[in-house]
Amino acid sequence: MSTGSRLRRTLLAGLVAAAVVLPVSAAASPRIPAPAPGAVPESATLQRRYAAALTGITEAARTAADTGHGGRASRLRAMAGSGAQFLTFDGRGQGRAIEVFGDLGSADRIAVLVPGSDTNLDTYQRFREGALVLERRLRAEHPRAAVVAWLGYDTPGTVSTTVLTAARADRAAAELGPFLSRLGGLAPAGARVSLLCHSYGSVVCGRTRTGPEVTDMALYGSPGAGAASASDLPTTARVWAGRGAGDWIGGVPHVRLGRVGFGTDPVDPAFGARVFATGSAGHSDYLKPGTESLAGLARIVLGAEAPHA
Repeated sequence: MSTGSRLRRTLLAGLVAAAVVLPVSAAASPRIPAPAPGAVPESATLQRRYAAALTGITEAARTAADTGHGGRASRLRAMAGSGAQFLTFDGRGQGRAIEVFGDLGSADRIAVLVPGSDTNLDTYQRFREGALVLERRLRAEHPRAAVVAWLGYDTPGTVSTTVLTAARADRAAAELGPFLSRLGGLAPAGARVSLLCHSYGSVVCGRTRTGPEVTDMALYGSPGAGAASASDLPTTARVWAGRGAGDWIGGVPHVRLGRVGFGTDPVDPAFGARVFATGSAGHSDYLKPGTESLAGLARIVLGAEAPHA
């Protein structure tokens, strides 16, 4: 069977599953009302930004509770717990949140995590846990490190038609690029920024135009970056790729037919990325404590040569 035929069969199976699952998912995750975020001047200090975002989370939690959405209210209150530092928050729709771990104002090594599918306000805790683990790992070696968890777009559902194309990634890239430029004004001059892009997040990063502040881009658990090679990506950063031995995404056809699919597998030598060791990581395990994949990503952020696969 040809590669094209295999892809068409895979996509057909996905579309059939989506037709069954999506109505159930929509019923289980109704849109929850939330107030619009307040305006924050571009010149605002980090502390003012953090305070404004926490006010927004508190107001969104109150609105969720008042409209009978106690589960969302509880999750938002947990997000706003002691020491939380959010640059931005918007509780409308799927939700947007950009959280900082560590002291961004003094950091000279900054990791920006870009999540994949099914990441939203109701699943945010698992995204946050990975960011916390990475921040602790980085600071054990380099105290002036920080992590930014960037939930700045509407991620697609794992079982949905939107996860098969780059449409959401294009919209996300239009937000991520300017954010990275603004990040330079919040951190010390000369800080190294690394983009760590998981799953569908690697499609987002692959379409994001970056400036010289981004020194490294790591694509892991990737279905493809929407390009034939690393040299085609709109970045001057070093491009890394990794996939754990236990990651199911290795079985996904890495081809592109029209607007469907994302092209060359980033760990394929033909793509031209620096392939780093990830051990036995499964699709959701790359930032688990003590893993080879976590160690490799930390070394990339710190500017060291990560172990090759």
